[in-house]
Amino acid sequence: MGILEVKNVGKRFGGLQALSDVNLSVQENTVHAIIGPNGAGKSTLLNCFVGKLIPDTGSVMFNGQSVLGLKPHQINQMGISRVFQTPEIFGDLTVMENVMISCFAKRDGSFRLHPFETVAHEVDIVDKAEQMLIDVNMADKRHMQASSLSRGDKRRLEMAMCLSQDPKLLLLDEPTAGMARADTNNTIDLLKEIREKRDITMAIIEHDMHVVFSLADRITVLAQGTPLVEDVPEKIKGHPKVKEAYLGETGVTQAA
Repeated sequence: MGILEVKNVGKRFGGLQALSDVNLSVQENTVHAIIGPNGAGKSTLLNCFVGKLIPDTGSVMFNGQSVLGLKPHQINQMGISRVFQTPEIFGDLTVMENVMISCFAKRDGSFRLHPFETVAHEVDIVDKAEQMLIDVNMADKRHMQASSLSRGDKRRLEMAMCLSQDPKLLLLDEPTAGMARADTNNTIDLLKEIREKRDITMAIIEHDMHVVFSLADRITVLAQGTPLVEDVPEKIKGHPKVKEAYLGETGVTQAA
């Protein structure tokens, strides 16, 4: 059984069947990519993972517990963090302040320190925030205003904020969207480093096949809300159904 188990999930929006009988198992300490063209149901499925959407049918279980209907801080408490397509940061604060806020965040969703927590606790928070910035190679930018960062560095900052919560599952929604190739390659390297340093599972939605084939241990291809193929990257690249329905002969060749 995987750390994330999706069984018979279906979701309809009016007359549109966005997801239909989706079954998916994400194994612990792997990178599982979910790919497919626009409208395939990728984002809808990801929103079901974090309780933002409740499926009409089926179940989504994380470590044996249902995530359906839970609030964001409850999802976070379970050990799930999410990286959005557009980095979710506090632009008017410094890089260091952003990470400290994430470290301060309480499991009940508040940011306030409990009255009995001491200055020593605040020192611990500073130390942890410093370490998070070191881990994402941004310690030298700790005093910069977050809004002044490049797209790639904003993504690194968001990663540091997510990692400060010590997640077991990191969900990445097109983490390289809008990036130049150099920033994309840096993000790939960062995610590989995170895997080496932490016991962490990743589920990634991504259109860039270079990113997918550089990171994924296993790939699920969605077709109109239904899994078409699931296999290791080497077999996905040459799978005739994938070539025909999604990536196209040229796309697969370039991705390889």
